[in-house]
Amino acid sequence: MAYVSDFNSVARFGVPERVRIFDTTLRDGEQTPGVSLTCSEKIEIAEALNELGVDAIEAGFPITSEGEAESVREIARSIAEIKSVSRAEICALARSNFKDIDIAVDSGVDSIHVFIATSPLHREYKLKMSKEDVLRRAVEAVEYAKSRGVIVEFSAEDATRTELDFLIQVFKAVEEAGADRVDIPDTVGVMTPVAMKYLVSRVVSELRIPVSVHCHNDFGLAVANSLAAVEAGAQQAHVTVNGLGERAGNASLEQFVASLHYLYGVKTRIDLTKLREVSELVEKLTGIQVPPNYPIVGDNAFSHESGIHVHGVLEHPGTYEPLMPEAVGMRRRIVLGKHTGRHAVEDAVRKLGYDARGEEIEEIMRRVKDYGDRGIKVTEKLFGRIVAEVIGGREGARKLEVGEWLVVTGSGITPSAWIRAKVGGRDIRSWGWGVGPVDALSNALRSVEGIPNFRLSRFKLNATSKGTDAPGEVYVKIESNGITAEGYGISEDIVRASLEALLDSLNKVMSDENSSGEDTE
Repeated sequence: MAYVSDFNSVARFGVPERVRIFDTTLRDGEQTPGVSLTCSEKIEIAEALNELGVDAIEAGFPITSEGEAESVREIARSIAEIKSVSRAEICALARSNFKDIDIAVDSGVDSIHVFIATSPLHREYKLKMSKEDVLRRAVEAVEYAKSRGVIVEFSAEDATRTELDFLIQVFKAVEEAGADRVDIPDTVGVMTPVAMKYLVSRVVSELRIPVSVHCHNDFGLAVANSLAAVEAGAQQAHVTVNGLGERAGNASLEQFVASLHYLYGVKTRIDLTKLREVSELVEKLTGIQVPPNYPIVGDNAFSHESGIHVHGVLEHPGTYEPLMPEAVGMRRRIVLGKHTGRHAVEDAVRKLGYDARGEEIEEIMRRVKDYGDRGIKVTEKLFGRIVAEVIGGREGARKLEVGEWLVVTGSGITPSAWIRAKVGGRDIRSWGWGVGPVDALSNALRSVEGIPNFRLSRFKLNATSKGTDAPGEVYVKIESNGITAEGYGISEDIVRASLEALLDSLNKVMSDENSSGEDTE
């Protein structure tokens, strides 16, 4: 279900019924400054892309290093083992010379992406070659690559700054040489959508083979230019997960595919419900965070705080959303803060399973707005705590509480922690040492009789506002006796927040153990 404009119908005339998605996350995306993926990480991403439904995966540039060549070989082997006619085509990049082509083909890929720059700027300053030399090199490379028995895609690097007549001459020559498709790279992202539509339409009209585009985002137009190319008849586009790539990145896979589907009615093989999942995987492995306001898969893409907006979206999602979040693997979030209205608070309280009275709703709203005025983000966990405090606490008594505690750390001393804990009504004192204050607290808790042994598998600290006195949110995940539990804490003192999170998770584990024991008796 989507709630888009009927005016989009004017852009749908003549567009292809289906567009191929050529993903270059593992090649151009890895060229993002600061990104370096291991072979196993690349395989994990490639397998996720194949599951997502991309048509082609550019696995890498084998000539650059033996490690890169090995990664391409392993990706090709891994995807080839998938017994499906719809698996992704695995592609390797190669310059227009025989050595590059041989190494790429010998990697076991299905296709190779051969390129040479064609613009005056590149011919004069980088290649130091004439038009005739560039044309000859391109043709020879395509002919040789085809003789090796693979699919060949030819790119004219910096095509959008190349003389139109020469660009078409090169494309027609490589088509005659056997190229299976050609690609128009906007190498430094200097096109407008109107210009891209004109250029692609001219190239499409001169060729019989499919035309692709590769758009960079230097002016923030990569997705718009890719869509304009489709309007002009392009049958394939190069994209990257989360828009990764050199400088300002490439066309975003998520934004491009969602736009094709919902704005143009154009089909792809992509399973849209997996977009968020793949985005999160690439975010985790590359370390490049997706901005909260990133379209389609950003945390705020389907989030609402304003009272007017929340009221509207609760009545009908289409009032303030263009499509259902579940369609792209997302979920709607009602963000609570100083702009929050009564409808949002009532809905959030109801979803937590509480039946709040009028004065309780007012008190919850007062606390939420107070946090917002102080610049503190009211997360779902913090809201749950507010509601529990106002309405009467969580179900069941906490099995573990810590009253007094002390942490000592500094230069040249081993961090230590002392706690005074209550477990089932018993007052217990315990010490612990560790590599840092949180580790020391964890070990002090482990030493308390009656607390199950646990392993801290995740620790995440977020600042909720600016300044050195900003409250810190701590999220932890622990594992104990086959039980996994998450915990949350918030405090201006990050050690206190860490202790709260540990206690939160341990109480959940102990409650689960007690419930399991009751079930088996």
